[in-house]
Amino acid sequence: MDIRIAVRQRRSIRKFKSDEVPEKVIHEILEDARWAPSWGNTQPWELYVLTGKILDRLKKANRQKVLEGVPFSPDIKMPEIWPECLKKRYIAVGKSVLTSLAIAREDQQARIQYNADMFSFFSAPCLILFCLDKSLIIEYAMLDIGIILQTICLLAHERGLGTCILAASVRYPDLLREIFMIPEDKTIVIGVALGFPDWDSPVNHFERERANLDDFVTWVSD
Repeated sequence: MDIRIAVRQRRSIRKFKSDEVPEKVIHEILEDARWAPSWGNTQPWELYVLTGKILDRLKKANRQKVLEGVPFSPDIKMPEIWPECLKKRYIAVGKSVLTSLAIAREDQQARIQYNADMFSFFSAPCLILFCLDKSLIIEYAMLDIGIILQTICLLAHERGLGTCILAASVRYPDLLREIFMIPEDKTIVIGVALGFPDWDSPVNHFERERANLDDFVTWVSD
């Protein structure tokens, strides 16, 4: 697939088929992704690939915690305040998701159900967790995580798979450490759901928007 097509076509998938992703395919994606650049070629990322019954256990437990209103405690704090222009984009995509699913603003039960689906990773058959050693300066190491994360997403898209980068997958790090034996000296950064997109779901088809270049690019020249 042409790289420009992959970049423009890849989208966050919010409904997956139940079909398992062959381990060979996941291995091939990661084998290619390990060539992603990193600061000083340090390659600080540590990945956990979760599938099968143990992932099902996490889905159920993660979903239950959010339904019970258990407070979030991610290793990396989530943003609470945004500049107004960024907040508008965040609100807009939320509206697009709910509109595509025909969830009315006042339908609180449907909104709760959608949120619970998000915390069970939209039924994806695979979740990849990205971790870092806690001894690292987080700001630079996070850049490297972002690079390999995007690389994996593009490689998955090229193979007909879908991805969704999910903060919801790391809101309860103690749960992740308990189930997957992730050491305390590791920072759990983010997770990405991986699987075959359910293209029959309207939530995978709403029109996406991006800012214009003039909104974020400053040209400097002689």
